[in-house]
Parts: sequence; structure tokens; C-alpha cells
Amino acid sequence: MKTVLVSAVCLIDVDGRVLLAQRPEGKSMAGLWEFPGGKVETGETPEAALIRELHEELGINTWKSCLAPLTFASHSYDNFHLLMPLFACRKWEGIPQAREGQVLKWVRTANLRDYEMPAADLPLIPIIRDWV
Repeated sequence: MKTVLVSAVCLIDVDGRVLLAQRPEGKSMAGLWEFPGGKVETGETPEAALIRELHEELGINTWKSCLAPLTFASHSYDNFHLLMPLFACRKWEGIPQAREGQVLKWVRTANLRDYEMPAADLPLIPIIRDWV
């Protein structure tokens, strides 16, 4: 089974809310809510991938020093195994905007379970609640 490395972020605003992105139609797991991020390309670190993805997907800039390792997900789907480091970030430049057809929503940590998420993301919720 192929292992896919994806880097994700728990963006936390000044009110303690977390940004979720809804996967757009036409992508796998369309309609599910997830933490922003994306695949780590060959030769990239998870932090570099995340900085790139945040700029491409949300139009914001952040720095490696602003990405705090929080936890990770390790989950087997039918045709691949997902390994996903999750970083916390409270500092970035710009206002997150949906640049790839996704819907964005700032959510209180107590309400994260109200959003249907991929199976790999569900175990991350209690850790985020405790940390934020």
C-alpha cells in the first residue's frame, strides 16, 4: 500500500477559532471538511509544503518559525495510507480566501464535530480542543 505524506495546519485566529476548508466537488472526499494543507512534494519538508499550500490555496503567507508541530494522523484508506503532520499556526500575513473552489469557515473548537470530516482528521479533534 502506498503511503501519502500530507501536511496540514490548524490555523487559529485571535478569537480562538480554527479554519476549516470544505473539499470542492470533483475532488476525492468532496463535501468533507478538513484542515488546510496538501501533499508534500519530493524534496520538500512538511513545513515548506504547508507554506506553499497556504499561499496557493488561501493566499496567505506564513513562516516556518510560526508553525508549531501539534500532532499527526496515520490512517489507512482503501487504496493508500495517509501520514499527516498537523501544525498549529497563530501568525500569518493576509486574509485567508478560497482560491481553489473550497468553502472556508472559522469554527470554535467545541463545534468541530459538527462538521463531517475525513476519517483521518477525526482523532485530531480532541488534541486540538485541548491545545487551543
